[in-house]
Amino acid sequence: MSAAPSNVLAIRPWRLADFDAVKAILDDTFASTWLPQLTPEAAKAYADSGEPVGYIDESGPAFFVAEIDGEVVGMVHWEHDFVQALHVPAAHQRKGIARALMAFAEDGMRADGVALARLETDTFNTQSQGLYRALGYREAGRYPDLEWHSGFTTILYVKDLG
Repeated sequence: MSAAPSNVLAIRPWRLADFDAVKAILDDTFASTWLPQLTPEAAKAYADSGEPVGYIDESGPAFFVAEIDGEVVGMVHWEHDFVQALHVPAAHQRKGIARALMAFAEDGMRADGVALARLETDTFNTQSQGLYRALGYREAGRYPDLEWHSGFTTILYVKDLG
């Protein structure tokens, strides 16, 4: 007789064994959020770039993952005061995973003496904007998104962690 799923969310440091799961999450969020917005040229450039493999290779040891019953269901990555990445695949969105990962990241920043958290999203990503505002972030600037060369506008959000 097997135990019933616990559905308990745990957040832990990334392990090399998580590589494929995190890559699948990044691929999922790229396909559902970014790809519909990109020009064909920008989409091809991304596909040819080797991302997200290069990102995971370079920064994976700094990631934290959310896990439910042994399944990796999200990831967060921050450096000092800046949230570099927050990803939850479409199948696991609206379950509180992103909120839990952000709270974990903010606690980590506070423990490191960070007083003001920063992060970015693009104007078309209204879902992330809603989440960040609900978590107490406020808009602090807008500027051209140079990553995609698609005419996007990036929004800088900040939150006082005091």
